[in-house]
Amino acid sequence: MNRATTSLVLGILGLVCCPIVGPIAFFMGYREIDTIKSGGGQESDRGMAIAGLVLGILGTVNLVLLLLWILFFGGLAFIGALADM
Repeated sequence: MNRATTSLVLGILGLVCCPIVGPIAFFMGYREIDTIKSGGGQESDRGMAIAGLVLGILGTVNLVLLLLWILFFGGLAFIGALADM
C-alpha cells in the first residue's frame, strides 16, 4: 500500500471515528503530492493523495473543535463544581 492510499484511509478514519489521525493523513497526503510533483510518484495516485489531504484537513478541524468542546465544557463543569462548594 502506498502513501496516497494510506493517506486516504487515515483521512476517512480521521473524519468518521478517530480524529487523532486527521493531522497524520494531512501530512502524508501533502508529502505524497509533493513527491508526485517532483516526479517520484505515480501520477495516477494524485487523486487519492488529494482526497487524503482534504479529509485530513477536515479531520484536523474536527479534532480541534472536539478539543475546544471538551476544554470549554470541562472548564464550565469545573467552575460549576467550585461554585457549589
